[in-house]
Amino acid sequence: MAGRLIGIARKSRAHGPLETVDAVEIGLTTGVHGDHRGATRPGKSNRRQVTILRAEDWAAAIAELGVPISWEERRANLLVEGVDLPQAAGATLRVGAALFEITGECDPCRRMDAVADGLQSALRPDWRGGRIARVIEGGHIALGDSVEIEG
Repeated sequence: MAGRLIGIARKSRAHGPLETVDAVEIGLTTGVHGDHRGATRPGKSNRRQVTILRAEDWAAAIAELGVPISWEERRANLLVEGVDLPQAAGATLRVGAALFEITGECDPCRRMDAVADGLQSALRPDWRGGRIARVIEGGHIALGDSVEIEG
């Protein structure tokens, strides 16, 4: 069953402000265009070019806290809904024209507790904090694009 892309965000520098956009290019060496984290660097792993958060996981964590918090506070690149994202490295995910390989869990850091007390713990179960991924095929993505597990 296909889900859909409902959020796109990027930040030009570490700890910088998050910018949400309606569409963006995904590149093999850039990740989400304009996001500092996606750029490949010599000698560095590209396993965390893009972060992907499932809306249903975010909603479960927020419900546990009982505090309304926008998904952008998680600082993920892509927000998807209606698709069960695998909890294993190696799975591939098609988002619009781009293809990603899930490389692991996006572990929630202590910065989440600065957003709301207990948020880090609320994001720990069942990969609620999201997935990290590398770009396998670049392309244009936009809000409303289909999201499907390919393998």
